[in-house]
Amino acid sequence: MLTQSFHRLTFPAPICWLALGLGLAISTIGAASRSEAAEIERRPFGKTRDGAPVDEYILRSGSQEVRILTLGATLRAWTAPDKSGKMADVLLGFDDVAGYESADNQYFGCTVGRVCNRIGGARFDLEGKHYQLINNDGPNQLHGGNGRALCRVIWQAAEQASIPDIAAVKFSYTSPAGEEGYPGELKASVTYALAADGKLTLTYSAITDAATPVNLTNHAYFNLAGAGAPTILDHELKLMADQYTPVDSTLIPTGELAAVAGTALDFNAATAIGAWIDQVSGPPTIGYDHNYALRATDGKVRQVAVVRHPGTGRVLEVHTDQPGLQFYSGNFLKDQPGKGGKTYAHRSAFCLEAQHFPNSVNEPRFPSIILRPGETYTQTTIYWLK
Repeated sequence: MLTQSFHRLTFPAPICWLALGLGLAISTIGAASRSEAAEIERRPFGKTRDGAPVDEYILRSGSQEVRILTLGATLRAWTAPDKSGKMADVLLGFDDVAGYESADNQYFGCTVGRVCNRIGGARFDLEGKHYQLINNDGPNQLHGGNGRALCRVIWQAAEQASIPDIAAVKFSYTSPAGEEGYPGELKASVTYALAADGKLTLTYSAITDAATPVNLTNHAYFNLAGAGAPTILDHELKLMADQYTPVDSTLIPTGELAAVAGTALDFNAATAIGAWIDQVSGPPTIGYDHNYALRATDGKVRQVAVVRHPGTGRVLEVHTDQPGLQFYSGNFLKDQPGKGGKTYAHRSAFCLEAQHFPNSVNEPRFPSIILRPGETYTQTTIYWLK
């Protein structure tokens, strides 16, 4: 079914093989992998406060360039032309490791897990056992925990065999049993593949030796006018969803699904992000910070969102096989310093995070996120920047 959905998105067959993780050989790390219009470069990026080296992988294809760090398998930069050919980096991030280890880093571009978003009460029960996690967001856990969450560890990188017009690197990490309080050893990977037409395909995979919850996503912050531009409220969003998951005062879903029709959450027709944001600017969300229940949850990759910036003409499409999409309007950005001396103002970036629903591990009405031995967690999400 996935192959059929990729053909419907006009992917050439080699990208289907890549997205499904089939048969890609690993080339020598550090050697430039070149094809007709794609290349990969590795550079040292610095060291963590504990002395661990961090590398940056630069993927180039067509007119676009993507940079990814081994720290947190983090999407650090994405440079692309606007309608007049002017280049700009559209992702928030930092110029050094210290920035990513600082309090100014609000999960910029990282791979989030083992469980992204929130777990209510920072706890869950599984197969007769109770698991108490670290509460790093009020009473809840957010984005997998603290020091050893997937966004904070060093991943191993392997350049993928050359495919014409595609530059791809696979990042892998083995999380031992008990890390951040989660059961089972988890072997996780995410492959970033940049095609010449601007499609960046993220292909996730994970296996475990004991039942454990898994819900992975990427937390990229976009501003299609360029990172550091003052606002995203002028960006036009179309989000293909009829329902969302209402939350309590601590942003934990109530378990219900509510209609977006007639509310400030309805983006089924392209609408400026700032058009109705005042209606959701009170607590608990303080702006847009909502999980949308996407249509056609049959496991196929399909288009779920489109964002357009009228000034530059840049367009970002999001395609995924996940049941949910978290739309976040940068409500807690605080003018922190970012790349190239720029600052990141309140609501100067948006996130569109493909995921299972928040707190699914504690909500039987939501699709399950439990991965068991012998099973393979998979996810495909595509960001297509035009």
